[in-house]
Amino acid sequence: MHTVVEREVEMRLVLAPERSVAVPARLSYRTDDPFAVHVTFHIHSMTPVRWTFARQLLVQGVAQPCGDGDVRVWPTSVVGRKVVCMALSSPHGDALLEAPAPVLAAWLERTLHAVPEGDEQNAMGLDAQLSELLRP
Repeated sequence: MHTVVEREVEMRLVLAPERSVAVPARLSYRTDDPFAVHVTFHIHSMTPVRWTFARQLLVQGVAQPCGDGDVRVWPTSVVGRKVVCMALSSPHGDALLEAPAPVLAAWLERTLHAVPEGDEQNAMGLDAQLSELLRP
């Protein structure tokens, strides 16, 4: 049986240094896909925008800048609020989002309780699946 750890969160899409808009999002983690986190942004369109990237990026990004390429994550403060910034790049455009650091950290703790850091491969059951495949 697999566990799903989800959390609704209001992120901020940064449009300019002094201007941002609220973007409802759902954070999702599944123990059957233990290396990844899924973020679904509910923007004002018919189809939500979905991103999937390494859980490790968020775990590190809560404490220090990390990532390169399509996803970069770093902690900062904005008007006295602790936030985690996520810079997302795709062929369709770029976005800078801010998530409340305490909310993101609490959700990550729940994912780490479901599958501790370093146990991701065991959670996938790769050894058991490989043994099954190689059994005569």
